[in-house]
Amino acid sequence: MLRGGGKHDQSERGGAAGHALSLLLVAVFTGCGGAAPKPLPPSASSPLISHASPDFRRPALDGSTVETTTWRGRVIVVDFFSEHCVPCARSLPSIEALHRALPNVAVLGVSEDDDVSGAQRMIQRHSLTFPVVHDDGHALAGRFRVSELPATFVVDGRGVVRWRGTPETEDDVRAVVESAR
Repeated sequence: MLRGGGKHDQSERGGAAGHALSLLLVAVFTGCGGAAPKPLPPSASSPLISHASPDFRRPALDGSTVETTTWRGRVIVVDFFSEHCVPCARSLPSIEALHRALPNVAVLGVSEDDDVSGAQRMIQRHSLTFPVVHDDGHALAGRFRVSELPATFVVDGRGVVRWRGTPETEDDVRAVVESAR
C-alpha cells in the first residue's frame, strides 16, 4: 500500500473519498440520478384490489362501443361519477387531463346519473373526450361494488385492479397509472 508523505496528500485522499461518498449518498437518496418518486395516494378499500376487473361491453354516449377485453395490455382508468356529486366535479378535470396527456392509457367514464341527459351535461360541462357509458340500472356500479362517488379504478395491463380511490390531482392519477404499468 502506498502511503502519502505529507498533510497535503492525506487531505486530497480524504477529500476525494469524501466526494465519492457524497456522490454515492446523493445517488441513493435520489433514486440513482432522478428525483424521488411521488408517493402513491392511498388506495381505498375494495374487494376488487388484486383481483380481475369485471369485463363488460356497453354502448358509449359518443356512439362507440366500449369492450374492456379489447383493452388488455393497456392500463385502464375507470371513473364512476354523477352530475350531482360535488367531488366528481373536482376530480373529472384530472381524469380528462390524464386522458389527454397519456393516450396509451384507456380511460372510461361511467355515469351513475338517473338519466342520460345528466351524463351528457357532465360530458359537455367538463369537455370530456374519453368514452362515457351511462350505467342504466347501476349494474356496473354493482359489479365494481361502488357505494359512493366518485370512484376511480386503475386496472393494469393484465386486467387486475391495482388501485381504487378519488384522485385529487392529475399527478395523483398519473402516479397510480405509472405504478400499474
